[in-house]
Amino acid sequence: SGVNAIMNLATGSFGAMLAEPLVRSGEILSLSRDVVCPFYRRKMQRAVTAFREAMGEDSCRWYVHKPEGAMFLWLWFPDLPITSFELYQRLKARGVLVVSGHYFFPGLPEDDWRHRHECLRVTYSQDDERVAQGLRIIADEVKAVWAEADRKS
Repeated sequence: SGVNAIMNLATGSFGAMLAEPLVRSGEILSLSRDVVCPFYRRKMQRAVTAFREAMGEDSCRWYVHKPEGAMFLWLWFPDLPITSFELYQRLKARGVLVVSGHYFFPGLPEDDWRHRHECLRVTYSQDDERVAQGLRIIADEVKAVWAEADRKS
């Protein structure tokens, strides 16, 4: 609603007040380097391992774009028989929310570039078991998509 948009544009200063001493002292840099980054690096590694195990050795081709500091994995499924948006819809029906990769390629002259429809963005910032369960469901759906495509051909 309009009120929500206004509130989000004019956020309170409480968070800034809490962070100010950390910024002034430089302590925020060491907290980031020594606490926050290692924490999320370990979460990322656990998520990649969970997805690798869920996909198994004999499944379709898939890749994880090199994670470089965000709290997301980019999963790429070359030649995916459906679009990443269709995969998103199937996953949503199973209670797993991801972001279809096509949203991240605005304004490219190559609107028909297949890669934009083969990727998903997945967060790993939630509880590790919840993330692993979601990744298992993603793996199940991707395998099901390929099995359906194989039956049709």
